[in-house]
Amino acid sequence: MINFAQVGNDLYTGKRSIEFIKRQKTWYAISAVLIVLALVGIFVKGLNFGIEFSGGSEFRVQGVSNSQGYEEKAQTAIANAGIEGNVVTTIVGQDTVRVQSEAAADRTDEASTALAQQFGVDKGAVSASLIGPSWGQSVSQQAIRGLIVFLVIVTAVMALYFRTWKMAVSGLVALLHDLVITVGIYALFGFEITPSSMIGFLTILGYSLYDTVVVFDKVRENTADAFRTKRMTYSAAANLAVNQTLVRSINTTVVALLPIAAVLFVGFTLLGPGTLLDLSLALFIGIAVGAYSSIFIATPLLVDLRRNEPAVRELDKYVARHGARQGATAASGVAEPAYVGADATGAAADDSADSPVDGAPRPVHKYAQAGPRNQPKRAPKSRR
Repeated sequence: MINFAQVGNDLYTGKRSIEFIKRQKTWYAISAVLIVLALVGIFVKGLNFGIEFSGGSEFRVQGVSNSQGYEEKAQTAIANAGIEGNVVTTIVGQDTVRVQSEAAADRTDEASTALAQQFGVDKGAVSASLIGPSWGQSVSQQAIRGLIVFLVIVTAVMALYFRTWKMAVSGLVALLHDLVITVGIYALFGFEITPSSMIGFLTILGYSLYDTVVVFDKVRENTADAFRTKRMTYSAAANLAVNQTLVRSINTTVVALLPIAAVLFVGFTLLGPGTLLDLSLALFIGIAVGAYSSIFIATPLLVDLRRNEPAVRELDKYVARHGARQGATAASGVAEPAYVGADATGAAADDSADSPVDGAPRPVHKYAQAGPRNQPKRAPKSRR
């Protein structure tokens, strides 16, 4: 049986390592395929906007005892009322049928009467509401404006916090990646986009950003230590950071998805279409995609953006040069000098030193080792 606690500890210390950075082309290819499918769904199949965006009439028939053939009954009733266009019918809860059609205008009363007759209920059990397209346009404009303001503020804050615009760009690309794939899934499967869905889209951006910032914070810590000690390449330090935060990201995602999955189950089986189902569906898809982008897209992209910086190239050359020298020493049969932090026997004090990962710790000259034999001599006492 797998000991997940031990695996997480090994990933954090570097005893085990998953190569997230070296396989970045694989992750990019997977994301590219998903984005292409999403764009095909958005521009070819199109988005299924709810009545709040497109405008129209909505009728709710309550107290329906027999829901068999409810779609045919609804279409017949709307046609008898003289309303043309598509009719969307869904079951809400146990005994309520929701019927959406083109704007009924002055034929609302006729449509209510026809629906009551088809489903065998009183006319008072049929409620009607009319939503104009201008309201939907206003909602769309406000949502787009809010998204643009959110992305601008996020980019500025990340650039100031991490002191590099490349981290901000990487995080922004991950956010757009999550948004496009989530909306594309809605288009491919024909899920209805409502104002609740728009709220869910904006919410998942915040969640994805939080997960990315946590990973980037560890990346900054590890890479700063790599520049200071020159014992690990930039990509190796970034890869270690992703491994160290992997278990935390998985745990956070699973804990967030479990209650959302429960709400989805209740919404699909009992409640039917509504605000709760629309919001939970957007959150479930977005959080799952956001966890993927934080691990497989954001950090590899950051490494690629900084790969050609003079400081990063100099660090990589330095580590590669000393790593090659260490390998030549071992091949000649000469005892290797101990690492920093080794005990008196020369054994590594940290489990991570046992791991032959890229950019291994740089050996230190024997005369530079810490110990009593290398302590500075005290000044002679006065003989006066």
